[in-house]
Amino acid sequence: MPKHKIYTMSFASVYPHYITKAEKKGRTKTEVDEIIRWLTGYSQEELEAQLEKQIDFETFFAEAPRMNPSRDLIKGVICGVRVEEIEEPTMQEIRYLDKLIDELAKGKAMEKILR
Repeated sequence: MPKHKIYTMSFASVYPHYITKAEKKGRTKTEVDEIIRWLTGYSQEELEAQLEKQIDFETFFAEAPRMNPSRDLIKGVICGVRVEEIEEPTMQEIRYLDKLIDELAKGKAMEKILR
């Protein structure tokens, strides 16, 4: 079965869309970065290096230093699918990030987003 298109997309090509979505709702790039760092364990310098390397989503998550063990507390629907029911691990990580960015854009407090 072929990989989903998102796996081969550059993380850096989607990253500006996360920022735009947040900024349209009065949130900041700093908050987006904090969410990504919380989820993946990347430091700010490591995150910037990954963006510079133009790595794909699959590699971005595969190379993450330490996926946050609390990420399984992320619940809800994104793209019409419950994130807690996604069986494919990489797709679930991608959707976890989508859900966190969505919560940020909806005005949820950072303390609640970063469970």
